[in-house]
Amino acid sequence: MPSLVPDTGPQRVIAASNLVNTMGSGLYLTAGVLYFTQAMHLPAAHVGLGLGVAGLVSLVVGITAGHLADRREARGVYAVTLVVRAAATGGFLLADRLWVFLLTVCAATAAQTAGLAARSPIIRRHGGERPQEFRAYLRAVTNVGISLGALGAGWTVQAGTLSAYQLLVVGNTVAFAASAALLVLLPPVPPVPAVGGPRWIALRDRPYLLLTAVDGVMSIQFKVLTVAIPLWLVQATSAPRGLIAGTMLVNTALVIVLQVRVGRGIDSPAAGARAYRWAGLAFLVSCALVPLAAGTPAWAAVALVLTAVVVHTIGELWHAAAGFELSFALAPEHATGQYLGVFGLGAGLAEGFGPALLIALCIGWGRPGWYVTGALFALTGLAAPLAVRRARRAHPASGTLTVAAASRPPAGVPRAGS
Repeated sequence: MPSLVPDTGPQRVIAASNLVNTMGSGLYLTAGVLYFTQAMHLPAAHVGLGLGVAGLVSLVVGITAGHLADRREARGVYAVTLVVRAAATGGFLLADRLWVFLLTVCAATAAQTAGLAARSPIIRRHGGERPQEFRAYLRAVTNVGISLGALGAGWTVQAGTLSAYQLLVVGNTVAFAASAALLVLLPPVPPVPAVGGPRWIALRDRPYLLLTAVDGVMSIQFKVLTVAIPLWLVQATSAPRGLIAGTMLVNTALVIVLQVRVGRGIDSPAAGARAYRWAGLAFLVSCALVPLAAGTPAWAAVALVLTAVVVHTIGELWHAAAGFELSFALAPEHATGQYLGVFGLGAGLAEGFGPALLIALCIGWGRPGWYVTGALFALTGLAAPLAVRRARRAHPASGTLTVAAASRPPAGVPRAGS
């Protein structure tokens, strides 16, 4: 397993802030929907509508926040997104009416997306010789934090009382506020001067947008474990329902242990393109194994599903590492936040439309739908090298990001801490 403690002080601060932040996310991801439906007594249809609207709102906010982080002090912009998220989450305590729910959930979701984009210049500056590898480390930390948060959420769901759910919201709010407070220990990130040309250059960069689309289609895979497999287990197999939690534990453990190691081997755009291809093939194999669990004895269903989850997670590791490498390597240094905000559009669209697509294919259509889903991932992975080659022609200096480029302050600006 990779070192648990980053090499430098700033990296440790970022990692600690991320751990606290994702503990709050783990609380919300595990029991957020139950809080609104069970404690606030909102209709499930209204909750689904609100979450969908929030996802669409967040798509625009991410690009804007990334651009602001490029032109302003990124640490401050990122801290503001965490404070807004804390305040919006605290507002969940009052979300017993639809308009309050819509307002707070849109603000919280938009702040989350904005924070991911605003954090990108921070990672580029303080991430060391290869910020992509540090980003992989943060993903492992994220899985630790979400797992810890999920444990707390599990107690809340088991208790099922209003006070328990309210305590969950308070813990969620405190986690986001504490994550923002930790950033005081982080050296500031001076903005990189803008260059000539249009302001929204990432939106005009067609090769990068194509790569974003490729990653967006591939990002639907994240919903396979959280939507398609749980529904298939319950409706089509004899496997015990407890296996749903088991699949998540297996996935989380593998990501924590292996994500940094896999990321180290994907150290160039060409390697990222190959990783997309291998990820697509892994998802194809996984999607071919899951439907075989239908109509088999319970022990065979468990074995097939767990094997599929392991294969799927290997593909997820390749996919995530490829995205880290390409999104950073092909983004100009002076517009890192804006480019990473645009790259997040693909994952955002997958978040919004992926569940409905997977339910229609894998659950509605059944076994053939699983094969179609796997083929979609495989074909997307095979198309990725073409998209990467096109993007590299548009960014001939890609793949050359070093510690000198990542940490060099603009002319006339002293180094942090000097």
